[in-house]
Amino acid sequence: MKPDFNKMMKQVQKMQKDMAKAQEELASEKFQASAGGGAVSVAVNGQFEVLEIKIDESLLESKDVEMLQDLIMVAVNEALKQAQDKANQRLGQLTGGLNIPGLM
Repeated sequence: MKPDFNKMMKQVQKMQKDMAKAQEELASEKFQASAGGGAVSVAVNGQFEVLEIKIDESLLESKDVEMLQDLIMVAVNEALKQAQDKANQRLGQLTGGLNIPGLM
């Protein structure tokens, strides 16, 4: 049986279009996480860019720089993990679970 290359190319083009749309939608989504009982909160988008960081003033009064750094790191990493999980889920649906380099 001879493969239908025209059909395969149409499927690839549709997948590319769907992936571009999904990536665009992800870029506009906001993922939020906090640490220290909400003392530090971070928001990132689906392109893994930090959009905002909020720090409760009480943390600044304590002058515990190391703790503040840890809380920021925890919140940023959690927000990025949420964004990555959502990207994997959304783009994985389009690729049927194939790991295609350069997509994420």
